[in-house]
This record gives sequence, structure tokens and C-alpha cells, in this order.
Amino acid sequence: MELNQEVEDSGGVISDKRQLMSRLQYRDILKEGEHESPPPAIIVGKRGRPKKSKSRNLLERLQSYEDDVLRFMVDKIVPFTNNQGENDLRMVKVQQKISGCFRSKHGSVMFFGLRSYLSSCKKQGVSASTALSLLLNGALPNIFPPC
Repeated sequence: MELNQEVEDSGGVISDKRQLMSRLQYRDILKEGEHESPPPAIIVGKRGRPKKSKSRNLLERLQSYEDDVLRFMVDKIVPFTNNQGENDLRMVKVQQKISGCFRSKHGSVMFFGLRSYLSSCKKQGVSASTALSLLLNGALPNIFPPC
């Protein structure tokens, strides 16, 4: 049975057997990482913890938070990627590159309020044009704080 068919049949969560196989593969990859990025050597006579490399820190976090990293396999409401979160932040970076900054705190509050509103509507299946028309026609409470 193909993995795609297996996921469809299980309602978005892969079988226990496939989860175990994937978890073992994940651990094997982390073991290879141990060889590529070994723990730092302890220097006798030097106080404090030895400094770890960025790759070593990442490896240890992937080991410590294995259940969180692989949660998408057991919980169908957890997405496989974090693209939605990255997309939500993208417009902020674009605005920052164009203008450099906001001219006032009120302007930034309005910008982030509108972006949050549109993002929430998109996640609920409401188009941006419909969401804006509802907002501007007074069908929804005003999300903007007064000046």
C-alpha cells in the first residue's frame, strides 16, 4: 500500500506500523548526526560548560523534542509544515523592506490588526475581498482601535 493511500484511509494519520518505522528512521538520522557533530571535549581546569556548535545545539533539540517534531504523524490537525506561519510573517518583512519602519505606533497596530484579521479569515475559508467588504460595510465589529 502506498503512503498516500495509507494516509487517506486513516483520516490524515499514518498507521502505527508506519509511525514506528518513521520514528526509527528519524533516530537513525540523529545517530548519524552524533558522528557529524560530536559533543564538545571537556577541558580539564577550565570552568563552565564547554561551548557547543550551532549544529550540536540543533541536534540536541531534535533529540529532546522528538515527540513535538513528529507530532504531525499522530495528530491530524497538526500540519506537516509551518508554511502558514511563514506566510503570515512574510508581509511584515515586505513592508519593512519597502518602508523601513512604521511612521507611528497607531499605523503599525492597524497594519498588524488587518493582517491578522485577513489571515484568520483565510484559515476559515473566507476570501480576502469578502472579509474586507464585511468589515467595511459594518457587518462585523470594527477591529481598528480609535486614534
